[in-house]
Amino acid sequence: MRCITNMRSLLSLYLPPSTFLSNPSLFTRHAVSPPPFLSTRTTKLAMARCNGGPSHAVRSLSAGRLDAQDRSMDVMGCNGQIHIIVGPMFAGKTTELLRRVQSELSNGRNVAVVKSDKDNRYGLASIVTHDGAKMACLALSELSSFREQFGPEAYDKLDVIGIDEAQFFEDLYDFCCNAADRDGKTVIVAGLDGDYMRKKFGSVLDIIPIADTVTKLTARCEMCGQRAFFTLRKTTETQTELIGGADKYMPVCRQHYVNGQIVVEATRIVLDVEQSATVHA
Repeated sequence: MRCITNMRSLLSLYLPPSTFLSNPSLFTRHAVSPPPFLSTRTTKLAMARCNGGPSHAVRSLSAGRLDAQDRSMDVMGCNGQIHIIVGPMFAGKTTELLRRVQSELSNGRNVAVVKSDKDNRYGLASIVTHDGAKMACLALSELSSFREQFGPEAYDKLDVIGIDEAQFFEDLYDFCCNAADRDGKTVIVAGLDGDYMRKKFGSVLDIIPIADTVTKLTARCEMCGQRAFFTLRKTTETQTELIGGADKYMPVCRQHYVNGQIVVEATRIVLDVEQSATVHA
């Protein structure tokens, strides 16, 4: 009972007394008064972000109080979303990302697409699929700079943000949280869930707990034609981040991943022995 009393006392800072009298549910639409320790500007931004983002009109507040029209705004209505598309290389992750982005465009929503500037195989101004489809994008080294690079006013008007090659962004979790939870954006993320060693790659797996949906795509094994869940590196390089396409990677099923790793490791050993013999010759 003491906990309930304390909770009501705390909530009274935010909710008018009539809320508890008229309806016991705290998830019902209600009028909201700004707590005494928040500035008018902070309250305006919070109200705007929880009603579809800052692009919605925010009426002026008088003496830190909300007028009758503002009281109709629902602070429980944050509508941001996070959708994740993962899978091995050549599974069609970028194709699916562009398909969803195009669908959002067709529905009249404002969209922007981002990719890592580490992937410059097809230039930095476009996202390009393996079969040649492309879309203009903004290439960045970190997502935290997106709002500034894109322009604050343009960012505020955005409804959807697509992120390709998400495994290369170290600040992916923070960006997705802020964009969806604070700014009410729909964020569609495409990236590798694992590296060539089948280990976690970047922060893509970290955002699964905050995602609305997760889609795992598969490719076709180049050895047997069965469904491919893994990416096999065909070269002997060992660094985690190695940009490349079919010249360096191939999608494979579990059996051929295991067999392929044995072959690759044997090749690496042979090359190391040959290099050592050359040095000591």
